[in-house]
Formats: sequence, structure tokens, C-alpha cells
Amino acid sequence: MPTTFSVAEVQPERGAPHRVMLLLGGSESSFLDLDDPAYLEFEYMQHMRAVIEALFPPGGPVASRFVHLGAAACALPRALIADRPTSRHLAVELDTELSRLVRAWFDLPRSPSLRIRNDEARSVTRGLRPGSADVVVRDVFIDAEVPEHLRTREFVAEVAAVLDDAGVYLVNLTDSPGLARTRQEVAALSTAFAHVVAVTDPAIWKGKRYGNVVLAASRRPVDTATIDVACRRLPFPAKVVPTAELARLAGSTRAPEDPPEDPPDAA
Repeated sequence: MPTTFSVAEVQPERGAPHRVMLLLGGSESSFLDLDDPAYLEFEYMQHMRAVIEALFPPGGPVASRFVHLGAAACALPRALIADRPTSRHLAVELDTELSRLVRAWFDLPRSPSLRIRNDEARSVTRGLRPGSADVVVRDVFIDAEVPEHLRTREFVAEVAAVLDDAGVYLVNLTDSPGLARTRQEVAALSTAFAHVVAVTDPAIWKGKRYGNVVLAASRRPVDTATIDVACRRLPFPAKVVPTAELARLAGSTRAPEDPPEDPPDAA
């Protein structure tokens, strides 16, 4: 089915038609278990949930206001709403027709639990009230790459302004051996957040293969021990990299910056 920018296809799992993969342009984009909204198939989303649970445990600061930059089939907000029924989620998706299709195809939560806004991620971020979010998630890709204007130190400052003092910025990126993208992202995040940790497959961290890296940035300390315990219990255990180790990785890497002119509103 054509969308505004791509072609969408729903592919049921063989022998389990309630488990479906959303393909965009032939590439895996989102996975949903239609019978279990809390289920997350993608490992990087499991890692994000582990960070959220560590930073916002029962009896601690409350995470109720979420902004998702990049939505697709809204697998992560759907799961978090199942975990935290009173939470409120704004999902930002540039592809208007894709948003219409996933609303038609899948039983997604409705407003006010889940609102989908069709707009460009940075434009929406600039329009949000200071301190109005507990969690901001960046999961935006164009042709398998994060748009440059969503990786700069200036954009990080805009996200930091939107977050509550106890909030966390979760970034999904993909990287290759050498971790050059991770180094740049850590350098940018460190300009606004005192604490940055990573969660990823140990093989990716060791430079053995290409894959997803999740970075979590916050003004307050991140409980890496609790995240580590949660990630060891996952079907595929993940490595948690603390702030000091990430700082050594980034070294003198320069944070990406906006060009002198205004950044493009193109993704």
C-alpha cells in the first residue's frame, strides 16, 4: 500500500497471524503482537523500556509524558501504555498516509493516551513547552540514516529544554565497527546532559557487526546497575556502557553542529 513517502506492507508471522511485521519500502519497520500490546520484538525497544523502568521505578519520579520522534506503527508507545495506562504519548510521524494506515490496520490506543501528529520532528520539538516531557525518544531514519539536523548539539539543547529536570532522552542509532556515529552522538548529548549511557548488543560494542545502539541521556544519574540486571534477563542479553566509558570512547570527537543557516525541516 503506498504511503506519502514509501510503500507499506503488513507481513503476518507464519503460524501466528496475530504477530505482524510492518515493512516500509521492503525493510522491517515495526513489529506488533496484536494480542499482547506490551510485547516488544525489537531489541533496541526492549533496551529503551529497561532504561525507562530503571529511571522511573515504582515510588520514584513518575514518567507520564512521552514524546516519540518517529512513530511508524507506534509499537513502543503502545507497549508503554500497556505498562503505564495513565501515561500520555505524542508520536510525531512525517508520513501522513502511513499514520492513517496504521490507525486503520491496528487497534492503537486513542487520544489522549496516544496522539499522532503528522509533522517534522524538529519543528514539533521546538514548539513544545519547556519541561513538558518526562521522556523524549528519537527513532527517526531516512534511508537507514538519522537526518543530520536531528544529531546536532543545537537539537540536543532543544530536546533538553523540553525535558523535565528528571527526564531522559532516548536515542536510537545504527552503527558499524569503529562506532563513529556513536562517538559523535555521545559528544553531542554530553553538551547538554551530565549522564549518558549506552545499551547495545555486546557484538556491536566490540565492533564485530553493524546494528542498533541505544543512548540514554539525563541530567540526573542513570542507575546502570538496575539497567544491567534487566538487560541480562532479556532473550538476548545486552551490554550497558556507563558514562565514564562512553566519555573515553568519544574522546575529543567534535559534536555535530547546525550549519550557519537555519537547519532544514525535511524529516
